[in-house]
Amino acid sequence: MAGDRTMSKRFSIGEMGKLHNLSIKTLRYYDEINLFNPSYIDENSGYRYYTTEQFEQLNTIQYLKKLGFSLKEIKDYLEHRDIDKFLHLLVEQKKLTEKKIRELERINLRYEKRIQDIVSAKKISNLDEPIIVKLSQRKILQLVRRINTEEELEISLRQLESLSGLNGSIFIGGVGLTVDKDNLKQHKFNEYNSIFIIDEETIHYQPLAALPEGLYACIFYNGNHDNSAKYYEKLLQYIDKNKYKIVGDSIERTIIDHYISGNECDDLTEIQIPIKKS
Repeated sequence: MAGDRTMSKRFSIGEMGKLHNLSIKTLRYYDEINLFNPSYIDENSGYRYYTTEQFEQLNTIQYLKKLGFSLKEIKDYLEHRDIDKFLHLLVEQKKLTEKKIRELERINLRYEKRIQDIVSAKKISNLDEPIIVKLSQRKILQLVRRINTEEELEISLRQLESLSGLNGSIFIGGVGLTVDKDNLKQHKFNEYNSIFIIDEETIHYQPLAALPEGLYACIFYNGNHDNSAKYYEKLLQYIDKNKYKIVGDSIERTIIDHYISGNECDDLTEIQIPIKKS
């Protein structure tokens, strides 16, 4: 009878897996790395068996794994159990969790900004009409370089993406290009002197710069960078006619392009030129 009771406490690897929602492959791997070994292995059949006394150890492994600890960290802790060591592990994991939360908050804010961009774009009624707006300072992550071709633009965009630590799909639409103010005055619009993303979360990446607060002559139009020259000309005429002068590089940003909508009529780009009264 005693032998029967002993056997009743043993669980096959399949039973253990079902009880703890783990695959047989996982339990075998735990055995292989000496993280969690079966209590008994039948010499004849090679079957692995576990006991109820091991449930708590496996529960601890799963608990620590859910907290984000690596199997190596879990194994080290189980082999050297100590309350101070465990406390240290929790403190470090809490720091990592807080970092992930901050990153997710940043990403969520970028999604919110992108949604606002597109919703606002759909409501724009004054296309092709120059307007003057006052804008607050905007922090940007900027790469200063000459960009003349589509290839140079794409390479610069990838490098900017790498600097920001953000997925490109997150800041599509948040990317801007600048044209040197001297080139503007000479009506040279086909060469950009920097690429940037607006960094409204005040994250301290380098190189961090700012678009200054002040008045801007702005225009929205259906089209992309290839169509911009016509609208630069329109803005320059408007600035001259209303006796303003250009005080900085222009900003050009495509808000909706063919990656967002297959309908060319939806394409939307904005140009902003910083100005002040002559």
